[in-house]
Amino acid sequence: MSELRTSDGVAPPREPTEFDPIDTIRVKADFPIFSAAANDGLVYLDSAATSQKPRQVLDAMRTFYETTNANVARGVYAIAEEATNQLEGARRRVARFIGAPSADEVIFTKNATESLNLVAGSWGRANLASGDVVVLTELEHHANIVPWQMLAAERELEIRWIPVGSDGLLDLGHLDQLLDGARIVGLSAMSNVLGTLTPVRTITDAAHAAGAVVSVDACQFVPHNRTNVLDMGADFISFSAHKMCGPTGVGVLWGRAELLDAMPPFLGGGGMIDNVTAEGFTPAPLPHKFEAGTPPIAEAVGLGAAIDYLESIGMDAIRHHEIALTGYALRTLSERFGDSITIHGPADPHARGGVFSLALNGVHPHDISQVLDSHKVCVRAGHHCAKPLMRVLDVGATARASVYLYNDESDIDALADALAEADSFFAF
Repeated sequence: MSELRTSDGVAPPREPTEFDPIDTIRVKADFPIFSAAANDGLVYLDSAATSQKPRQVLDAMRTFYETTNANVARGVYAIAEEATNQLEGARRRVARFIGAPSADEVIFTKNATESLNLVAGSWGRANLASGDVVVLTELEHHANIVPWQMLAAERELEIRWIPVGSDGLLDLGHLDQLLDGARIVGLSAMSNVLGTLTPVRTITDAAHAAGAVVSVDACQFVPHNRTNVLDMGADFISFSAHKMCGPTGVGVLWGRAELLDAMPPFLGGGGMIDNVTAEGFTPAPLPHKFEAGTPPIAEAVGLGAAIDYLESIGMDAIRHHEIALTGYALRTLSERFGDSITIHGPADPHARGGVFSLALNGVHPHDISQVLDSHKVCVRAGHHCAKPLMRVLDVGATARASVYLYNDESDIDALADALAEADSFFAF
């Protein structure tokens, strides 16, 4: 039977029943890395850094390179037109996946860091002047801090911070004062350190009432939750393919069309122009205005395949699975280690994603990571590109485990066993 498709050629989402349990054995079989002989027994708990890639994504990219490899938008021969169709089909898939009103509002970048820099470098440079206020949160990744600090140094901007409380949640008690006179708010939808799910709509509504624009870093949110940009109420949303079962090398910026239309191009060159003369240039319409040069074509095809794969599992099912697994992890680690372990972030698994940073009996996070690696348990150690948050937590670094749709309780048990080995090894 041929696949049902909509009028624009993109298959509609295939969402199963809302809380169908995920068969992690079947899901894991889709990911070649887990069946590689060298990776026997691999416990991968670092999806917050990058997710593994299913065979469906790898196959889609290989098929593109083997059958359709050509540049887009310029060639009129058959495979060039097909390459263009596949790129634009991926764009439509992204738009549908995040509930965007138009695929023209979906900009392909090389990663979410470039997306966030595009907002600061284009919207910010065109709209902010000396004395203007940028509001950020203490949960932010460096990618949603440093671009604003760079612009603040150039334009003498004021940066204010929404604090995070001891419970890992944002403290909105003085939000109105923080937003007074603000022009833009930079906000993470989910912390890559604490797993905290932030009240995006509450903040965007308050920001808009104060006359500010909102740019959301959704890197940790989009791969794990059903996403609708209109429901979030943001003006810009950035995320990366490689954290949602897609390839590295392609990110997404969604923005409201009226804002994107008014912004100057971020990079100049081929592909982003309508006309060029000796006197100047006219930019191309959206989305190409912000896509200078050859875009990440095969990577976008891989992202489209990743979206199809996630929808075949169901975003609600993924979220439900991760709530249950995070709850199991919090209980298991607390019961095994008691006061010897600190797990940063909200205690309620419904208030967080499947990311948990921990400290164990004073053992350095890098030492924990090395011992865990000897047991084939992969976790992250470091400041996680969130040094301001590390200072709030009063730590130099943490060990961070993060789960996804291919993890199950046996992975958490393996983590706990390996942590016990680390605790014993460094006991004195």
